[in-house]
Amino acid sequence: MNKKLLPLAFALAFATGAAQANNFTNGSFETGDFTGWVQGGGSWGGSPLPPVSPTAYVGGPSKNYIVAPGSDPLTGLNTVYGGSFSAKVNDQVNDYSVSTLQQSVLNYTDTNIYFAWNAVLQGSHGLTDSDYFSLTLRDDTTGTDIVSRSYSSAGSIGSGTTGVTWTDYLGNGWISSGWVVENIDLAALGVVGDDFTLSLLASDCPYGGHAGYAYLDGFGSVIPTPEPGTLGLLGLGLAGFAAKRRRKTA
Repeated sequence: MNKKLLPLAFALAFATGAAQANNFTNGSFETGDFTGWVQGGGSWGGSPLPPVSPTAYVGGPSKNYIVAPGSDPLTGLNTVYGGSFSAKVNDQVNDYSVSTLQQSVLNYTDTNIYFAWNAVLQGSHGLTDSDYFSLTLRDDTTGTDIVSRSYSSAGSIGSGTTGVTWTDYLGNGWISSGWVVENIDLAALGVVGDDFTLSLLASDCPYGGHAGYAYLDGFGSVIPTPEPGTLGLLGLGLAGFAAKRRRKTA
C-alpha cells in the first residue's frame, strides 16, 4: 500500500470500528433472526397497572417473529419499514400474552437513536386495562429512564402521543399508528457516551379478549430508509395533510 494512504486507511478503519462498537447489533434485523436482542414474554392479568416494566418478562416465553415484506392482514400496511426484514413483537391472538424485545449498548457516542415502529392495537377497554405498546430507554450510566412512552388502544398511558395519529384503516376495530420514525436526541438530553438499554413491549388486554402487537425496524444512529411501498403511504399522508392546510387557509 502507498505509504501516503496509510494514515487515511487507518482513520477509516478506526472510524468504522468505533461505529460498530457502540451501535445496535442487528438493528434492522437483516440477519433474519434476533441476533443481538434479548427476548422475553409471559402473560398479564391487569396487575400491576400498565405500563408494566419489560424487565419483569426477560427470559420468559415470547411471541416474537422475524417478518418479510408484505401487508399486515389487519391494517393493510407494510410489515417492513426498510430492507428485507423487521421484527414483530407479540401477535394478534387474544390470550393475555406479553412479549418484549431488549438490547443494551455501551458507550453510545452517536448523538441520536433512530428507529421505526408500527403498533397495531385492538380497540378494547380503558387506559388501565387495554392492550398496549410501550418503549423505554434507560440510561444505565445514571440509572434513570430518559424515555418512557406507552400507547394503549384507549389512549396514552402517561405521555408520548404527540405526532402519532391512530387510524382504523380497514374499519375492523384494529387501530394502527402507521410507521412512526422515532428520534431520541441524546445530545439534547446531554447523555451522549452513556450506556443505554432500549426495551419494547407489546401486550394483550388482561381479559383475553383483545390483542396488541408492534412491528419494529431500523434501530441505529442513521435515519432508517423506508421501502417504496411504505414511502408511498407516508407520501399519501403528507399530501392529505398539505391539502387540509390549503383548505383551512382558503
